[in-house]
Amino acid sequence: MPKTFRELVSQEDAAAVSGDAGTIIEGLAYDSREVGAGFLFFAFPGLHADGHEYIDKAVAAGAAAVVHERPVANRAPGVAYLRVPDARAAMSPISAAFYGHPSRRLAVVGVTGTEGKSTVVWLVYRLLDLAGKRAGFFSTVEYRVGERVEANPKHQTTPEATTVHDHLARMAASGFEYAVVESSSHGLSPRTGRLADIAFDVGVMTNVRHEHLEFHGTWERYRDDKANLFRALDADCHLKPVGGRSIEVPSFGVACADDPSAPYFAAATKRPVYTYSAGRRDADLFATDARIDERGASFTVREGAAAYPARIELPGAFNIENALAALLVVSRLAAIPIPDLVPLLPRLEPVLGRMTRIDMGQPFETIVDYAHTPSSFEAILPSLAERVGGRLICVFGSGGERDVQKRPAQGRIASRYCGVVILADEDPRGEDPMALLEDIAAGCEGLARDESLFLIPDRRAAIEKAIRLARPGDAVLLLGKGHESTIDYASGAVPWNESAEAESALRAAGYSRSNNDGAAR
Repeated sequence: MPKTFRELVSQEDAAAVSGDAGTIIEGLAYDSREVGAGFLFFAFPGLHADGHEYIDKAVAAGAAAVVHERPVANRAPGVAYLRVPDARAAMSPISAAFYGHPSRRLAVVGVTGTEGKSTVVWLVYRLLDLAGKRAGFFSTVEYRVGERVEANPKHQTTPEATTVHDHLARMAASGFEYAVVESSSHGLSPRTGRLADIAFDVGVMTNVRHEHLEFHGTWERYRDDKANLFRALDADCHLKPVGGRSIEVPSFGVACADDPSAPYFAAATKRPVYTYSAGRRDADLFATDARIDERGASFTVREGAAAYPARIELPGAFNIENALAALLVVSRLAAIPIPDLVPLLPRLEPVLGRMTRIDMGQPFETIVDYAHTPSSFEAILPSLAERVGGRLICVFGSGGERDVQKRPAQGRIASRYCGVVILADEDPRGEDPMALLEDIAAGCEGLARDESLFLIPDRRAAIEKAIRLARPGDAVLLLGKGHESTIDYASGAVPWNESAEAESALRAAGYSRSNNDGAAR
């Protein structure tokens, strides 16, 4: 894999290199702590630090070349330097070149949307896997680039370009035919360029809600950045060596017909765009006769006049749409008829930390989910309130240094459906935890402080409070952390495991796993 610096950049940039453009590059890094001998170091301003301040450390660690934006006064002998207008933007094409453009050797599915990205990525991957196809994926929750599925240790949905192309190269080296990529609005934005050099074959849009305005500025820009996934489908890059032979990979878009932005995404590409829906009969694939229960749903999958009875063991009515999206992608991409895929649906497992049931023999439901936006609350709370006989007792917070407009909206929606709301730390980051929770509480309507509305920043104590308040027939919902392994404070990250904390609180309340049939994934 080592390449010369000259091989990784354009002819124009190669001519502008200060030092030896023939320097051998052994690896890529944008964090000086990850630099090794012969590495190329990218120096650019970040949210909390500026890479230019760490150039000397990178060189001391063995960097052979540096791509930077600002002038470098003290250049080390034997190190090649290239000044560019935007070092982060340069990182994407250089990473693609360093790893041999791996997305050109895989059929690549990108999944974007405000809600449901990780779940649809997982379901597409699992459905391909169950159908006998060699597939890899990476998402907020987990990834598979080799022989096993591994937890994603970082909160970042779409990693930086260096990691994206490394993951894809590992998939190609493992003999995979397909790659499923969670494609966040940050990753699709030209401001980061994380996914700018991916040869996407399929684009999926689940929905577009209100989120990440602290980064994009406006909802219109947020949606437009997401639509870059569909624009990428028009590139002439679909002749790929899939399955040991060079074939024209089907290129198309998939959009949820129930979302008002579906026509906008369809207009962003010249490729065909297919639709799915949990109710609209004009969609290419839709569901009827849905019956929701505690563990999943039974429904009928309809494709034109054809109808197929289906079952998913995925809690939450919204997972019907997620399953339909996966069916549509895999059927069109791998040329597998829908009736051949429907029998595989009951074997699909929930994503870790998404509607995960914690069962310790207690007489009430306890559910861990990643829902952390107003739209995700709207997706899960109404159907749960309708199904659950007792009260919904909800524990959640909101991310610090992120979109502040969503906080009172979270409170309004939660108070509409929940009998008890307990506000707790999610990821306060640099903000004052109690002040952040007060922002949410401002939207909580009809709940009395210290009776049905509690502000308990200590998340462990908040969960324990919820368990103590629960009565038979209630449901305790722990929202916002899901699969994540830390809570981020100004002082740093604190280890966290929401499911384990729920089990611990239930155990402290006198419940035991020996009294139940086990927690569901």
